[in-house]
Amino acid sequence: MSNQRPKPDDRSDNVEKLKDMVQNTIGNIEAAEETMGFANEKERVAIKAKNARREESIEGMRSEIRDEAAARKK
Repeated sequence: MSNQRPKPDDRSDNVEKLKDMVQNTIGNIEAAEETMGFANEKERVAIKAKNARREESIEGMRSEIRDEAAARKK
């Protein structure tokens, strides 16, 4: 066994990281929508389903951003 200790929980930049994640996910949605013009019907259905999951993820991330921002004020 080693004497290593876990790193302390540093949440100081969580809001910024989450905002970046939201922007990246929005970019992925937009890129996927562009590719739908070249996709067959089966691929379009899969892209729409994945984008729906991405939208749900964005809502979760935005909720977490609000929580983190509120915790930062305390």
